[in-house]
Amino acid sequence: MPYQVPPMNVNRCWTAAWTAAWTAAWTAVCTAVCTACWLGAGAAAMAAEPVHPAASASALQAPAASAPSRAALPFATVGNAVITGADYQRALAVAMRKKYYHAKPPEEELARFQREVGEDVVNRVLLLAEARRRGVLPDREQIKTTLAGYDAQYKGSANWQANRDKMLSAVVPQLESQSVMERFERIVKQVPAPTPEQARAYYEQHNELFVEPEQVKLSVILLKVDPGSPQAAWNSARAESRRIHGKLVAGADFVELAKLHSDDRSAPRGGAMEYTHRGMLPAPVQAAVDQLAPGALAEPTQLLEGWAVLRLDARKAPLQRPYDQVQPRAAELWQREQAEQRWKELIAELRRGTPVRIDESHYAPLRGPSEKPRAG
Repeated sequence: MPYQVPPMNVNRCWTAAWTAAWTAAWTAVCTAVCTACWLGAGAAAMAAEPVHPAASASALQAPAASAPSRAALPFATVGNAVITGADYQRALAVAMRKKYYHAKPPEEELARFQREVGEDVVNRVLLLAEARRRGVLPDREQIKTTLAGYDAQYKGSANWQANRDKMLSAVVPQLESQSVMERFERIVKQVPAPTPEQARAYYEQHNELFVEPEQVKLSVILLKVDPGSPQAAWNSARAESRRIHGKLVAGADFVELAKLHSDDRSAPRGGAMEYTHRGMLPAPVQAAVDQLAPGALAEPTQLLEGWAVLRLDARKAPLQRPYDQVQPRAAELWQREQAEQRWKELIAELRRGTPVRIDESHYAPLRGPSEKPRAG
């Protein structure tokens, strides 16, 4: 029962040659730089350098502007640095594409998401300034290797050769910031291995992390239907699955019917599948299996691939793994937790020691619990 992967969206640009050079060089960097930003406080770096000369405080109190002029207003001041509205909008656009693709999130969810991105932008400025204050330098060899990769990939592009210096003048600073942030994060998160007592205490306090999930063993008869098929094909498969289910209830042999009718790769084995952990099955299958006792049949179930008749053959209960089996994992998780705590504490310290002012007119308003979206 394979998973379906959504198709990727491809941007349309003025010329294919320019797109190949500019998009590959710029988007590749922006993606690498920006992706880590949305992993919480452990952000690496954003695509744009948001530090500019300080603006007057009154600029942050300007009345709400129309969308076209929003980028011209300061978004926030962080100490003496200014994050422009354009910087914030770029970061928000990258985060939106990553989380929502091209869908439009609900209004209230968007308002919260905008604020999360705004906080990440501010944190990035603080962290990058602190990294540079501590003398953290970019990995020049890594950057040189990345640029050499661009040159090798687009050596046959006339547009790349003609515009290389112009494009790299924008790309290189972003690679440098990204490299500084990655190095700084590694430094801050360097945590020594726990003592045996610390690792065991972590295990005792987080028993739920060391439980092997329930496993189920199924047999399946799958009647495949192409997703693009007309409704009549789906109706026909449903009717056939019901007939097969009826035969099984009447005592027919599941193995023989699976070999005869199933389109699943398990058909030669009479529909028998391997043990599967909870959470690995498609939601409709899991919901059906949850209602079954071993040996019982589920009602015909519709899947992305067609209609299926399922039988639960066996169920293994969740298993608490003893400490001696998971000690390395407990130590690893303890270190990870301590590293993340150090990172969060550093951000909190930097926020306490630096005046931060955000112009919230860049955000959609948050609704109160009793407020409902207005029509129109």
